Amino acid sequence: VQLQAFGGGLVQAGGSQRLSCAASGLTFSSRSMGWFRQAPGKERESVAGLYWSGRVYYADSVKGRYTISRDTAKNTMYLQMNSLKPEDTAVYYCAVSKFGGGVRTDDMEYWGKGTQVTVSS
Repeated sequence: VQLQAFGGGLVQAGGSQRLSCAASGLTFSSRSMGWFRQAPGKERESVAGLYWSGRVYYADSVKGRYTISRDTAKNTMYLQMNSLKPEDTAVYYCAVSKFGGGVRTDDMEYWGKGTQVTVSS
């Protein structure tokens, strides 16, 4: 099983960026997925989650700016990030849960390696 995240980079404040996470060796069926981030000196936090049922979760800090989605045919998940702020700078990780799992860190079975997003002011 492999999760590979793409799309990180440098963006100016107020800009947009889309992260992609391609999964191989598993299917999204009955699995939840999520995007997490870790800024320097801080703990990893959940920013967006997509339950296997279709329900979504967003951290308050990104609500209204981020959108999580998935394309089951392509086995790929996405994180559209708009109105980016310098405090969004972090390494972003994608993850997929165990069967029937939720979107918390402890629910995740597989993790991607992360992609750096840097938002300049």
